[in-house]
Amino acid sequence: MKRFILTVGPALLNDVPLSAVHDGRNIYRINGAHGNLKEIEGNIREIRRQVPGADILMDLPGNKVRTKDLPDGGIVVENGKKFQIPSRCFNYADFYRHLKKGMTAWANDSIFEFEVEEADRERIVFLSKSDGVLINNKGVHVRGIHNEIPFLFEKDRELIGLSRKWELSYVGLSFVRRPENVTEVRSLIGDRTDLITKIETLEAVNNINDILPLTNYILVDRGDLSTDVGVQKIPRFQKYIIDKALFFDVKIFLATQILKSMETKPIPTIGEIEALYDIYKSGVYGVQMSEETAVGKYIVNCMKILRDMETEVKSEIIEP
Repeated sequence: MKRFILTVGPALLNDVPLSAVHDGRNIYRINGAHGNLKEIEGNIREIRRQVPGADILMDLPGNKVRTKDLPDGGIVVENGKKFQIPSRCFNYADFYRHLKKGMTAWANDSIFEFEVEEADRERIVFLSKSDGVLINNKGVHVRGIHNEIPFLFEKDRELIGLSRKWELSYVGLSFVRRPENVTEVRSLIGDRTDLITKIETLEAVNNINDILPLTNYILVDRGDLSTDVGVQKIPRFQKYIIDKALFFDVKIFLATQILKSMETKPIPTIGEIEALYDIYKSGVYGVQMSEETAVGKYIVNCMKILRDMETEVKSEIIEP
């Protein structure tokens, strides 16, 4: 394991200073889906203040449709009941144009499943097949509609401009589907910034042989990929992508729920430790902490687990 991507947020960077976890292998990730341009630039300034010369990753939101401007507290959804969202409450104003009755939408990394009942300029009506609360800035994914949606939204282009201004180390390219997506953004980011191409769509997997020669790094986002292929298929898709990247000598990051339980607990589950062991043995270049560091309560513990497991794998000592 060579690098750790740590997402900054209300916890890491603000409540917990970078000095508490920093070493030279860390890459500090700014999730461009959260906050406006002024707030995001403020995070860049603060990272540079706390750790001058730190490697920073600007993770573009990409053309992921997300909720916005929902009521405080979100929308309560109940299995078997209909609910509606104003069409203006999505970051892509024309989302409704791509929806037809009977389509399935997965929200919040497939935690929620909805069926489209009707959609027009004013509102989108869903039938919920899940219970919970849908809040702002959560992805709403419908398979098969993205060929007609622009690859870069306006905010992506603004964040690319910000990355060039600050000469950030990396830009994370979200929702890649075709090699042309990589070449388009490569031409925009400048020579001082490298791409981390995210493999999180079925189309990207199908085009993997054409995408890998165009990038030095990939990141497998298992959460978003699961909405495209189904969560039960993630293990075999993950192995397939890793094997392909190793063949092409492309460095691989793995993301989503690496140590999910450590958002709220000081130690991981045995299942997470077993999975982390397998990840370390698989030949990946690094892992990404998302909610674990952005909003988690046990960031220092989390990073200690990552490093302790690395030592354990290297030593391969089995103790009774």
